[in-house]
Amino acid sequence: MAERSTAAVDVADNSGDEPLTAKADQSTADGVAKNRERDTEDVEAQGSGGTESPGKASPPELHSGHKLARRYRLEECVTRLDGFSSWRAVDEKLRRAVGVHLLPAEHSRARSVLAAARSSALLGDPRFVQVLDAVEENDLVYVVHEWLPDATELSTLLASGPLDVYDASQMVSQISSAMAAAHREGLAHLRLNPNAVLRTSTGQWRIRGLAVNAALRGISSETPQRTDTEAIGALLYAALTQRWPYESDAYGLSGLPKDVGLIAPDQVRAGVHRGLSELSMRALANDGATASRHESPCTTPEELVKAIAEMPRIRPPEPTFTAPPDYQHTTYQQGTYGRPSAHPGATQPVAAPPPPLQTRTGKALKWAVSALLIAALGLGSWQLADALMDQGEKSDDTGNTQTTDGDDKNSTAPKPVKTLSIERASEFVAKGDPQHPGDIAKTYDGNPSTYWKTSTFRQGPTLAPYKPGVGIVYDLGSAQEISSAGIGLRYPGNHTTAKLYASDSLTPSSLDSMKEIGSVTTNGTTATVKVAKPVKTQYVLVWLTAVPYSEADPSAYSNPGYKQAITDVKFTG
Repeated sequence: MAERSTAAVDVADNSGDEPLTAKADQSTADGVAKNRERDTEDVEAQGSGGTESPGKASPPELHSGHKLARRYRLEECVTRLDGFSSWRAVDEKLRRAVGVHLLPAEHSRARSVLAAARSSALLGDPRFVQVLDAVEENDLVYVVHEWLPDATELSTLLASGPLDVYDASQMVSQISSAMAAAHREGLAHLRLNPNAVLRTSTGQWRIRGLAVNAALRGISSETPQRTDTEAIGALLYAALTQRWPYESDAYGLSGLPKDVGLIAPDQVRAGVHRGLSELSMRALANDGATASRHESPCTTPEELVKAIAEMPRIRPPEPTFTAPPDYQHTTYQQGTYGRPSAHPGATQPVAAPPPPLQTRTGKALKWAVSALLIAALGLGSWQLADALMDQGEKSDDTGNTQTTDGDDKNSTAPKPVKTLSIERASEFVAKGDPQHPGDIAKTYDGNPSTYWKTSTFRQGPTLAPYKPGVGIVYDLGSAQEISSAGIGLRYPGNHTTAKLYASDSLTPSSLDSMKEIGSVTTNGTTATVKVAKPVKTQYVLVWLTAVPYSEADPSAYSNPGYKQAITDVKFTG
């Protein structure tokens, strides 16, 4: 079957990484691209548009909250590049997260993207992130695909070090088998890189972007099988060495030293599995030089699968056993529990008591202790006598005894604290776009694992002047007296500033129309805002004006940067 040279568009990154610079590979005479997989990540300001190539159609003006087909609600733009954009969205009909690629219908690549997406959807292989829908509607072309909240990119896994031998062998085996199946159906990837390979929480490896990534970027190859095979070799090389097998740095990995050429993984890092090292060299294009045993190179995923099958089986690591700690003897234990047991019939030595204090210093210490004991006894006797005398005087004066009513207005008993219920809430936007209005209810659903998250900002901790702040207005149902607010936060660090404002409605007109009633700054994951003078109000705004820096959070689909998330909010009165 003739192979299609279209390749899939990058599924929007789960970690929300910035888009890669899109450059079509230039094929050599044998069809192997010289500039393969050397894209670097361009850092873009939050909410800013990507660079557009001349003559390309402008990306449609969309925003968070926009709905496609009255079903897919856009939540967060994770890529905006070269005339198209990628979003994290919510399928409101099935109540699940999805990814969406969008581009204008008049875009030069719109037809090839639709064709690639529909071809990929027909494959139906669970080892690939599935295309769920491909539609042209209202001058827009959009592709809807799976969103895997429990998956982690290979680039993220490699940030902490190379994979162990078993994980690396499972990765190359599963990826090679999946790509061999795709090529049998005439489908190629052409952008198979560490951002396109995911590992789920169950240990399964999955590939995203089949038949869509390259179509969005206009990438093609005369030998797609060789191109994908070389990409698998590069993935294995990175998994074994935590280095990218080219001179340029890419995907958070350092490249090889310049003017050294491509050297085997076991020459880059000590302890690398010899068989996997040779396998990666056989898959990579290296000017005819293969592994040390000079086996023939692998030019297709099918050949790579056969080469893996011929290798000795790599067994999973044995589970580590942690010995229980030694039993700790306490000071009150007697007999043999506090000392090592003797052999039967052996005489147990008895420890000699310490010698008495016979020195001059010891005698002085004994006299000092004796004097202190005599003084303490005298003071205690005097206090006891004084107390007995006071009790006798009080018993004689029974006629002057008064009872105190529990309802006395002068009582100083503390007022009981009660938790105020939250009826509803609304995100308050003072400037720019909203954050994540669909997740507001998660801040008071009683589940600390759910949250409402801010966008990721390039500068901080203070959000101004980009934004005066971000926050949520809560409706308490009726006017209540508020004394404090407890706020649960997802990210620690220096620093988070939270303020409370009393509002006259759920949707106030401006920040100036509200009254500030308290503020706090914290470096931890909890913040308690105390109101100096209790205020009676129905609507309260929790307003964040500074957020800490945090690394990439794959489970929240967010980049490294300044950000915060509110897990729960409780008001007390």
